[in-house]
Amino acid sequence: MARILTALVLIPLVLLLLLKGPFWLITAATAAIAMLACWEFLALADASGARTPRVLVLILIGVLFFFIFRRSDVLAPLLSAAALIIFVAVSFRSPLNRVLLDTAASVFSLLYIGLSLTTVPLISQQEDGPALLIFLFFAVWSGDIAALYIGRRWGRRKLAPDISPNKTWLGSIASVIGSVGVCALLLLFAGLLQRYGIELLLYPGALLHWLGLAVLLNVAAQLGDLVESAVKRGAGVKDSGTLLPGHGGVLDRIDALLLAAPVLWYVQLLQSSF
Repeated sequence: MARILTALVLIPLVLLLLLKGPFWLITAATAAIAMLACWEFLALADASGARTPRVLVLILIGVLFFFIFRRSDVLAPLLSAAALIIFVAVSFRSPLNRVLLDTAASVFSLLYIGLSLTTVPLISQQEDGPALLIFLFFAVWSGDIAALYIGRRWGRRKLAPDISPNKTWLGSIASVIGSVGVCALLLLFAGLLQRYGIELLLYPGALLHWLGLAVLLNVAAQLGDLVESAVKRGAGVKDSGTLLPGHGGVLDRIDALLLAAPVLWYVQLLQSSF
């Protein structure tokens, strides 16, 4: 029940932000989520033996999103500079036998969480950006719900028992089917809106393209969930945090998005290149 109530509060807020939020607000909200998730990830790294400069990393993530808002073209050199700043800071604050570990965990958090989530405001700036983000979130959410309830009730054969003992092959297949089904309904709803002259959600192109994209996003989301489970299991914890009742931490809630959002961004880049 706590999981359902939390979702009932958060989902309308997220949809409202994606559909009506200005670019600066989407960027700021995503930056805040990235900072919270990064704090949890670095706590997991510290539980695994590192001692990361958490405040410094969070400041650098804030800088990263500021430049996404102001000058996204400098992202690559900015990441290089951030990595070097972390390396220098860790070299002077950590014991010598932990410099490599602390630097690696800190820089990876910039890439895994910071860089991955910058694709959300970047997608929002694309043509039909809000519709793309709605498609992304529906693909991720519906797959997660289908896997949770169908896999838990009927799943028997484990998908990756060493990483996540509760996940099953049936749940994984149900996740893909759930994503495709819900995204198909979203496409039908968008078409219905267009018939009445409401161009709130636009998905041009072939139906098979969008359904194939739903499958691709779902697979990326499932992998995102599994790799975050591997990190948690390595740190010996069940959840990354306790901020969201019924869902664990922020990182637990966005782990699927951390791989799915970049996949959507790169698909869009490839499409614009051909």
